[in-house]
Amino acid sequence: MQTDCSDTQLVFEGFAGRKVVADFNGGAVTSNGGALLLREADRAIGLTAMVARCFRDGRARQDVVHTIETLVAQRVHGIALGYEDLNDHDELRHDPVLGLLSDRLAPKRANVAALAGKSTLNRLETAAETGDRRYHKISVDEAAMAQVFLRFYIAAHGKPPKRIILDLDATDDPLHGAQEGRFFHGYYRCHCYLPLYIFDGRHLLVAKLRKADIDGSAGAKEEIARVVAHIRKAWPQVEIWLRADSGFARDELMTWCEENRVEYVFGMARNKRLEAMIGGELAEAKAKFAETGKAARLFKELDYRTHDSWSRSRRVVAKAEHLERGANPRFIVTSLEACEITGQVLYENIYCQRGEMENRIKECQLDLYADRTSAASMRANQLRLWFASLACVLIEAVRRLALQGTQLAKATVSVRRIKIAIASACPARHVFALAHRRLRSASCQAVFDGGAA
Repeated sequence: MQTDCSDTQLVFEGFAGRKVVADFNGGAVTSNGGALLLREADRAIGLTAMVARCFRDGRARQDVVHTIETLVAQRVHGIALGYEDLNDHDELRHDPVLGLLSDRLAPKRANVAALAGKSTLNRLETAAETGDRRYHKISVDEAAMAQVFLRFYIAAHGKPPKRIILDLDATDDPLHGAQEGRFFHGYYRCHCYLPLYIFDGRHLLVAKLRKADIDGSAGAKEEIARVVAHIRKAWPQVEIWLRADSGFARDELMTWCEENRVEYVFGMARNKRLEAMIGGELAEAKAKFAETGKAARLFKELDYRTHDSWSRSRRVVAKAEHLERGANPRFIVTSLEACEITGQVLYENIYCQRGEMENRIKECQLDLYADRTSAASMRANQLRLWFASLACVLIEAVRRLALQGTQLAKATVSVRRIKIAIASACPARHVFALAHRRLRSASCQAVFDGGAA
């Protein structure tokens, strides 16, 4: 019987009297066309170069095949493209487009690829670990890495903003192994880490890995102090507001804010004492609901102090609301005066907007694999979290510099969902071309500004 295929040619069902055949002589092709935009955005903001300076390379120079810059770019760009596993890079290192991340046109040795494989990248990811220096030749300055995000944040603004609102939140990072620092968290009902995130809109400023056997606000004051100091050095006149849920309504953090000209709006856990203080308003809201059948809400200003955990009285805004399912009282505590902003505006227009940060965290953890913390040590897992966070910074740069005004301007960060293929029938070809022009322009301007400095 005649075969329909061979090692070199595949024969398919014919069409309109013509044979349909395929072979494997298409040459070096890639499905990672979006990597070109990532590379241009990287060059425009100087991401790889800045991050690479946070590492120390103790390898013998004559034996180095792949530089730190190449390794950093390969790992961060790989995550942005949807490849979270180091094993993926044993194939990706041969990708012709990703190969442009290499520091040289041809490999240093004839028997290696332009990019690194999983073993070399693993040595980069374990750079934060301490141990026998015979094996840990690459090390990282963790303090410098933490500051990198703030430097990108400042550089992303053409001029100092009048006011910024920083969102704080903690989330769970489930663990399925015996990683250092794993603890069972009662609320999340799993063994996990409890990373702290700080965002300003889509800009990621802090991604700090923490053990789970702590209060959700643990270390927040120190991180905010570091962030505020950096921002005020660049923008001395900027107003800084903090926004967070009730897990951060702690006297230590609020007192620090009050002493350092930082305003805050934090949620408050309700209790019987607070609910009793708005009993009349809750009854009125219930009556209005019974009359109209629609949700009813009233706001009330309170001067409130806890029995022993707060050092002073503070302004609390109460929302007395009645819904179809019953009473729904809510409370926030703030340093802002009532004469500056009313309670209803503060709650509805400012505090409720913090929910957008949860979408940013989901992007980091679900789309960019920030929860792939499977290394043995916390320090190595922190570095993994930073690599995923840098992928977030890189994709945000593509949106900000290249995609403004297009249908992809507010697209999710998952590049697996935004496939840009360079083909004549590609529906996004005009967006791709526009993005390319903008990024090339931004890259040239960055080079010019650097030379002028």
